[in-house]
Amino acid sequence: MRKFVYLLVKPYRKRYLIGIMALLFVNFTQSYIPGLIRNTVNGISEGLLDSGGILKEVSWILGLALFMAIGRWAWRIYVMGTSRIIECDLREKLYLHFETLSQNFYNNQKTGDLMAHATNDVGAVRQALGNGVLLTFDAISLIAMSFILMLKTNPSLTIYSLLPLPIMVFVSVFLSRIIGARFRVVQEEFANLTGKVQENISGIRVVKAFGQEKAEIENFRTANKKNFQAQIAMVRIANLMRPLSMLVGAATFIVVIWYGGSLVIEGTLLFGDLMAFTMYLGNMTWPLLNLGWLFNLLNRSKASMLRLWELFSAEVEVKDGCLTNSVLDKISGDIEFRNLSFNYPNSDLVLEDINWKIKKGSKVAIVGKTGSGKTTIAELLLRVYNPNPRELLIDGRDILEYPLKTLRDNISEVPQENFLFSATIAENIAFGKTDAAISEIETASKKADVYDNIMDFPEKFQTRVGERGVTLSGGQKQRVAIARALIKNSPVLILDDSLSAVDTATEDLILNNLRASSEEKTVIIIAHRISTIEDCDDIIVLDEGRIIERGKHQELVALGGFYAELYRMQLLEEQIKQYA
Repeated sequence: MRKFVYLLVKPYRKRYLIGIMALLFVNFTQSYIPGLIRNTVNGISEGLLDSGGILKEVSWILGLALFMAIGRWAWRIYVMGTSRIIECDLREKLYLHFETLSQNFYNNQKTGDLMAHATNDVGAVRQALGNGVLLTFDAISLIAMSFILMLKTNPSLTIYSLLPLPIMVFVSVFLSRIIGARFRVVQEEFANLTGKVQENISGIRVVKAFGQEKAEIENFRTANKKNFQAQIAMVRIANLMRPLSMLVGAATFIVVIWYGGSLVIEGTLLFGDLMAFTMYLGNMTWPLLNLGWLFNLLNRSKASMLRLWELFSAEVEVKDGCLTNSVLDKISGDIEFRNLSFNYPNSDLVLEDINWKIKKGSKVAIVGKTGSGKTTIAELLLRVYNPNPRELLIDGRDILEYPLKTLRDNISEVPQENFLFSATIAENIAFGKTDAAISEIETASKKADVYDNIMDFPEKFQTRVGERGVTLSGGQKQRVAIARALIKNSPVLILDDSLSAVDTATEDLILNNLRASSEEKTVIIIAHRISTIEDCDDIIVLDEGRIIERGKHQELVALGGFYAELYRMQLLEEQIKQYA
């Protein structure tokens, strides 16, 4: 964790140095002023100062107060301001790290947890690097300066006045440890709460469709109550800090007034010295009173730093490696699966002994039951997950030799989940080609047969689709996703069950458009509907991760196996629809 803090602070060492120097200047001045007040009061009581002398002393005090104001402004800018800059940088680095992590990481994380990291945890780190740094140097410098000046004023009074302070330090350390543990619970409950909210808002259609509003409200109420209870448990302890500190602080001043007053009465201590001593004690007591809050802050921040450090330490599983050849910036479209086997982490084999060659410019298909490994093949081609070396080749080269950018620039995919961003239709279509002209966007939408639907909207291509494209129908979302893939004009196109939400007439139109525009492309279609793939050059049938049938449509029908049975069932369904 120290390395984590060092890496955050390192680029801003000079700013922190300026801020700390300004803080030390303010504290030195603050410790010097009581001496001026002492000399003034003693001079007046002993008749050594006239009105001119008093004015001179007062002018000095006012001048120093002005310099202190400037110094305070400086340390706020260079300490507190720098912590805000680090917060901004840290949040950006965290987001960039999220972008590099593999799909497997997200399979095992809750969105609410990640949101809590990006908000509460980052905020807690900023508090530590702002208020934490400030209070630490403030306490060390003011306590040291004040203690030395108090000893110089009266050693015995110093010893008596500091007797209650060890109690305060002990209580602060003890309570801060409890607060640190409870803060970790608070962060966990907050993550659960945000996760619950995010999940329910994203799935609001399902909640309403199944009439589960009351049940989900109750689930939210439970999560909200747990978060509240965790917060209260922490606040109950944290709120003890200030009253206890104030109590001990009041005790120290009682000692000073009682014992210091008796010294003044005895004549062994001047009244001006007592005033100065009281101010020195005030300078020392203030940071001591804040020790409890400082320990509390540092413990809370430590918990957040550990959580963030764990995140940043998460392994980037899919990345350019030692086999990567940066010169490879294009692919033609020849693909070969050579005895490929694959399993997800902590799972059985999903694909086993896959041998399949796809020629450049061919149109092939994958059919199979749900869970047979069809989508996994697409994910391996895009290196969402890493295949084993030499088991998946593109243009005769191991896929691991290609930079990730090259693969993803040269392969377009329409995934099963037609995710659309909360942006305009034009921005969603041009997502993979941000510099696309409106004419290109229109052409892609026509090929995907969604142009007419878009033109029916009042704002046409500037229509905002809402989160996850919620304002569009399932078929419209699919076709916008198809247009998004087509506009890239990549040599390889993967359609993963991407025509399931359109009728057969629309499907035929889209497929005809694809044939006309993708003669030289390698097209891989993953489908359940046989009508989608009847004219493919090669079709493989998967079952439990293995190829059980392979050939063209008529050849597979003639085999009388799984494919033929699926085809027969779908023909029967079509006949039933016609007579219904």
